[in-house]
Amino acid sequence: MNNYVFFLLILAIPLIAVIGINLVYSKYKTDNKSKLSGFEVARKILDDNGLKDMYIVEVKGTSNDHYDYNHKVIRLSTDIFHGETITAGAVAAFYSSQAILDKEENKFYRFRAFLIPVIKFCTYITYILFIIAMGANDYNMLVVSIALAFIMLIFHFATLPIDFETKKKALQYLKNYDLLDKKELENSESVLKVASFNYVASMITIIVDLIKQGLYSISKKN
Repeated sequence: MNNYVFFLLILAIPLIAVIGINLVYSKYKTDNKSKLSGFEVARKILDDNGLKDMYIVEVKGTSNDHYDYNHKVIRLSTDIFHGETITAGAVAAFYSSQAILDKEENKFYRFRAFLIPVIKFCTYITYILFIIAMGANDYNMLVVSIALAFIMLIFHFATLPIDFETKKKALQYLKNYDLLDKKELENSESVLKVASFNYVASMITIIVDLIKQGLYSISKKN
């Protein structure tokens, strides 16, 4: 029964994170006074920081915004790309800041960006190994899956400061370039906080997974 509870928690936490992000994004989908779209905010920040040649492209769906490290492109979902809202401006500034960190050759950022595909792959492998271990009653395979989950947990904790740095830079750009007024800047800070919440949710999910696997391994050993 405990295994089912932990499995449900693992599924629920990322879902709760997405719902929370969407709620905050919706709350601040009010027009900004400058009438600048997310695309225009990103373009201004990039242009003024030596990235005039970087593309900003529209992608379908919602909450698909990200800086594509491998292709050096900022991808903004339709409502962020075209939206003239506080949310659109804050999200665009957040991912523009990541692009600037890359351009500045920030080693900490580049280290995380380079390893994220590996971490995602390890996440899939962890769950596959755990399922196989449960079905085959293989204690050694279970230990390997726990070790992988622990490594991913360390990675997320170690690289979390880069999100704080990105948020700080995004607020500075919005303020320095007069892209949002004082009240809008306060609201945009709330948006920027949840923009990085996906990483926190990932850490929580891994912690729950570690507890689940640890309890299972103890019960199996006994």
